[in-house]
Amino acid sequence: MHVVPEITSVRNMGGHVRGAGTLPAETTRFIGRRRELSQARALLSRGRLVTLTGPGGIGKTRLALQLAADVRRSFPDGVWLVELAALQDGQELAQTVAVRLRLGIEGIGDPLPRLVEHVAGRRMLLVLDNCEHVLDASAELVATLLAASPELQVLSTSRQALTVSGEHIFAVPPMTLSSSVVPAEQSEAVTLFADRAGAVRPDYALTSENAAVAEDICRRLDGVPLAIELAAAQMRALSAPQILTRLDDRFRLLSVGPRSALPRQRTLRAAIDWSYDLCTHEERLLWARLSVLSGGFDLEAAEQICSGDGIDQHDVLGLITSLVDKSVLTCAEHGTRMRYGLLDTLRQYGREQLAASGVEHTLRERHRDYYRRVAEQAETEWFGPDQMAWFTRLHIEHSNLHAALTFTVNEPGHARVAIGLAASLWSHPLGFLGFGSFNEGRRWLDRALALDDEPSPLRAKALFVDGLLAVFQGDIRSASARLEECQAIASVAGGHPDLSRATVTLAGLVALFQADFARAIVMLDEAFTRHEAAGDAGSAAIAACMLTSACVNLDDPAATLHGERFLALCEAHGAAWSRTHAQWAQGLDLYRRGLHQQAATLVQGGLRDKPLPYDQCGVAQCLEVLGWCAVAAGREERAATLMGAADAAWQVAGSMLTGLGHLQTGHQRVEAHLRKEMDAAVFAAATQAGRALTLEQAVAYALQDASVADAPPPVQEASSPLTRREHQVADLVAEGMTNKEIAARLTISRRTAEGHVDHILTKMGFTSRAQIAAWATRNQTS
Repeated sequence: MHVVPEITSVRNMGGHVRGAGTLPAETTRFIGRRRELSQARALLSRGRLVTLTGPGGIGKTRLALQLAADVRRSFPDGVWLVELAALQDGQELAQTVAVRLRLGIEGIGDPLPRLVEHVAGRRMLLVLDNCEHVLDASAELVATLLAASPELQVLSTSRQALTVSGEHIFAVPPMTLSSSVVPAEQSEAVTLFADRAGAVRPDYALTSENAAVAEDICRRLDGVPLAIELAAAQMRALSAPQILTRLDDRFRLLSVGPRSALPRQRTLRAAIDWSYDLCTHEERLLWARLSVLSGGFDLEAAEQICSGDGIDQHDVLGLITSLVDKSVLTCAEHGTRMRYGLLDTLRQYGREQLAASGVEHTLRERHRDYYRRVAEQAETEWFGPDQMAWFTRLHIEHSNLHAALTFTVNEPGHARVAIGLAASLWSHPLGFLGFGSFNEGRRWLDRALALDDEPSPLRAKALFVDGLLAVFQGDIRSASARLEECQAIASVAGGHPDLSRATVTLAGLVALFQADFARAIVMLDEAFTRHEAAGDAGSAAIAACMLTSACVNLDDPAATLHGERFLALCEAHGAAWSRTHAQWAQGLDLYRRGLHQQAATLVQGGLRDKPLPYDQCGVAQCLEVLGWCAVAAGREERAATLMGAADAAWQVAGSMLTGLGHLQTGHQRVEAHLRKEMDAAVFAAATQAGRALTLEQAVAYALQDASVADAPPPVQEASSPLTRREHQVADLVAEGMTNKEIAARLTISRRTAEGHVDHILTKMGFTSRAQIAAWATRNQTS
């Protein structure tokens, strides 16, 4: 690496050299990192020691050098880089620093006193790069030098913090990827890939067509700069799509880096080997075992799955802390829990170690069994005060549930385990968080059911769940087929009470969605009575909800009674999400009674409290009925926009209105009115404008009051369903505040602050405080 020679300008009154220093000249263009530079520079302005931490290849050194170059004018005695990667012994650290500062210490014993004397009184920045393998010596030297010179500042890079008094730690994040507001071709990671790819293949230029492949490569590599640069180097011989398909074997693929780089930066494996070698035996063991977890995990999961056989359960927390300190694990506060994760490259490395250990199958069984217990607990507790919390938890555990299902359906002799796991996720029927969508849920159930066709109550339960999903998709033919097989098993099972109740419920739902309302009322009323007698409040609530809808379609005054029963059950059990459906059902009844404004207000209240990403079907129902209310208020254009937005929401949910008989009659009546009263072009434009809205934008539009113009918000506008207080909390999260600090700022209890953060995570479908911060930064409120 070329080094800028020392620049000597003016000697001050004390004889100190002004403007001296060493920094390497740039050989490649520095890409992005504006936010990180700003944040790190702010830390450097507030403290005398700033340490940039992060895993290998994340870009700590490059960020430190750019920061040092940016601030060099603030240090008249120079900015001095000391590279420590090649240092073998911490006892040689002081001498290495002294030599780099050109003190001429040859033949002198202990160089530390001379070094202390040299820095005393100097306004200089010392950049110590790669301290992790000489951590204790680095911490001791830095503490000594800072104490000797009040004008000295130190910028260090390390995979682990120095833990020196006054240290400010900045965890360097991966480079940004595309988002709802940043297209792929403008993201930092893709820009880096394109820049480095263009250096080895001049004919390569980023376009809107090939940006998607580059984005997929960068996303698979977690936005880690070193990995992206190594991938781009492969463009000499491979196309971008070929590189993407080979990333499952990334350590073999990404094995050629620049010869001028340090050995540990020439290949991806070497970079990870460096981190692995710095870990203790127990830390390496836990790293390998944690690789079976996907998409993050909490402490309980790590303790249950990874302990034993060399790791005591009580030691897991300490080992996780050490791996976080060494930048192997990431961590972020999620509600009231910390959540940990491995970058995908580190996970693949760990899986190699786990496979070599011979216990991978055992760990995968533990993983499956743990998440089966999680799913079963969610099923047991779904209709209660923790309902929203379960939404969030199952959502963030989607990758782990997916991994558990994948392992189980492919494991010979475990068909019933697979059926049970897939069926246990029925407890959130309008979101199916464990699956992610109706379509995905049905695919898993079909795969599990195909493994074992022997009649049993367990199979009947899975058939009921699949039938339920089919009903909400409007696929009545499939739902009817599942119902018939369920009834056949029930007859053989000799009147199994739970199975009998389930078949009656499914029969009532099939009739309702077929628009056979009279039969639906008979079946659902029987189901409600049976569920109530069995003490199954959740199933009784579902029956009451659907009874309300069936009665509304027949203009039956009993709709009011059923809606009140539904709401009473929700409030008695603290089921917040189900309550949003109760508000919709009661709003539907108010609409039936001609109380259109009251109906709209009640439905808007339910819509405001919905966990949007988890309940697209419920959102679509609300948008639909609000469209009807808008017609009743004479606001045809608004109604057309809302119904277009509802149509888009149905599609996102994997459903279709044409198969939902309980809403089809009202929809057809309102649509016919709109087509008659509105100009055809205006109707088409308003409907299309609704379809173009994101789910969040559609909800924000639906929550507007009557004083707001009918025109929908622009598609690019960032809307949100958060309350004013939740916006305040989101802004404070963006400032880096903890829940405790937020509580103090807003003069509320810590528990209340935690609740607000949980609500934000749930409503927005986020899984980390970092996502809240990023969103709030883009959508600052006054």
